[in-house]
Amino acid sequence: MAAYLVEDTKKVTTGTLREMKRQQRKIAMLTSYDYTTAKIVDAAGIDIILVGDSAANVMAGCSTTLPITLDQIIYHAQSVVRGVKRAFVVCDMPFGSYQISAEDAVRNAVRIMKETGSDGVKLEGGVEILEAVKRIVNAGIPVMGHLGLTPQSINQFGTYGVRAKEEAEAAKLLSDARALEAAGCFALVVEKIPATLTQQVVAAVRIPVIGIGGGAADGQVLVVDDMLGKNADFKPKFLRRYADLHNIMLDAIGQYVCDVKTGDFPNASEQY
Repeated sequence: MAAYLVEDTKKVTTGTLREMKRQQRKIAMLTSYDYTTAKIVDAAGIDIILVGDSAANVMAGCSTTLPITLDQIIYHAQSVVRGVKRAFVVCDMPFGSYQISAEDAVRNAVRIMKETGSDGVKLEGGVEILEAVKRIVNAGIPVMGHLGLTPQSINQFGTYGVRAKEEAEAAKLLSDARALEAAGCFALVVEKIPATLTQQVVAAVRIPVIGIGGGAADGQVLVVDDMLGKNADFKPKFLRRYADLHNIMLDAIGQYVCDVKTGDFPNASEQY
């Protein structure tokens, strides 16, 4: 059995995360979308649980994150929060819930916090969403930023390839990171950018920087279903699989089907 490296079982807060960056202690982050998974992820010692709009892909089979609605993400976040004791739970704000106006952004962020019990929200984008970030922070809600490959902009990008490889985009990303910190973000996700640029972002801001597909940072995040190997076809370079649940589940369910059809299940000891 793995040794869970959690010494402090107190609830993780924004203050905890700032102190972890200051002490150069790495931050572990995973997604969760349901009560049962969140309870296990939390017990294993994860610092941050993201209720990601990736639920659109993982839970609903959508090709992008765009279709998930505010009501749907709230349902997932409610389920996750019920299973968590220690981890900081941050909820993605879905596409369309903060881009239209800062007023909309605050209204929807408040609704997420009131109805789910989440500890904060996450928004994608840089200076373009700065007013929304400021207004949400001013309302007393912790905000996590997200730069680099921002999946809600996939139709604009046209590809899930590495971002900020060119000098101009890299310079804008650095500028956006500083602006988001100044606006009050407590942490920042950088997705699928060059590892050297990730290091520049880590050095440029005092808030924790969480990487995914961007090399070493203050912490790392993965989609829980991906790192557990439930999706056998998804094999990006940055993904390390810690289990092969696809085949484990396939074998177990196949055995169940066989046992039911042969009459082996239930046996005498499995009846009342």
